[in-house]
Amino acid sequence: MTTNAFESHQGTPIWVQPSLPVAADNRTAVLHVVPAPDHNSAGAVLTDLSPAIRAGMTIPPIGGLLKRIMDLVIAATALVMAAPVMIVIALLIRMTAGGPAVFSHSRIGFGGKPFDCYKFRSMVANSEEVLKAYLDANPHVCKEWEETHKIRNDPRVTLLGWMLRKSSLDELPQLFNIIRGDMSCVGPRPIVKDELKRYGDHLGEYLRTRPGLTGLWQVSGRSSMDYANRVALDSQYVRNWSVWLDIVILFRTVFAVMRFDRAS
Repeated sequence: MTTNAFESHQGTPIWVQPSLPVAADNRTAVLHVVPAPDHNSAGAVLTDLSPAIRAGMTIPPIGGLLKRIMDLVIAATALVMAAPVMIVIALLIRMTAGGPAVFSHSRIGFGGKPFDCYKFRSMVANSEEVLKAYLDANPHVCKEWEETHKIRNDPRVTLLGWMLRKSSLDELPQLFNIIRGDMSCVGPRPIVKDELKRYGDHLGEYLRTRPGLTGLWQVSGRSSMDYANRVALDSQYVRNWSVWLDIVILFRTVFAVMRFDRAS
C-alpha cells in the first residue's frame, strides 16, 4: 500500500512528507495531449517519447479561472514589492559578471507546450563549456548530473549566483512568466524536455497544470530530495489541488527560502 503524501482533515488535503515515493505506485494516469500543427507545440514535444502517446482532448489547467486570478493578483503585487530588489540584483550581475542579467531556458508547460523560463543569471557566460570540461575531468559526477540535473559545488555558478540561489532570489523573474500565463505561483517544478521521460505514468498529471514558482518540491527539501520523490510530490499536488493547499504552500515557502541548507 502506497503512502499518500496528503492526509485528509475534514475534507481538506493537508500535506505531510511521504515515507515512500508515490511515483512507484501502479495507478494508470490519463494523458491528454493537445494536437499541434508546428514543431514548437505539444504534439511535437511529446510524440517522440513513445508511440503510445497520441493527440487527445484538451482540458483546462487545474484550478481554472480562480487559480489564474489568484496568480495574477499575487504575481502583480509581488512584482511591485520586489522591483527595487530586482533592479539592484540586475545591476550587481552586470557589474560583477557582465552580460545580460536575466537568461531564459526552455521548459515544458501546460499541455506539453514549451516556454522560456526566466531567471537571474547565476552562472558564468560560458557555462556549457565549463560543464562539459568539469564532467570530462570528473566522471564520478556524471551519475549525479544524470539523476538530478544538479551538481554540488557547481563550477559554473558565480559567488553572486550562489547567494542568489541560496536565497531563491534568482527565481524572481519568473513572476513575469506567471503574468504571461506560462507558470503559476504554485505548481510542479518546471522541467526540461529530457526530464519528461522520467515522469513515467505520472506525465499526464504534470501536463495538467502550469509549472509553479513554488510547490511541494520547494517546501520539502528541494535539492536534497531525490527525483522519484519530486515526481511523487508533483503527482500528489495535481491529484489533491485546492485553493487552501495553494495558500498553505505559499505560506510554507516563506520559511523554506530561509533554509539556505535546503536550497539549490
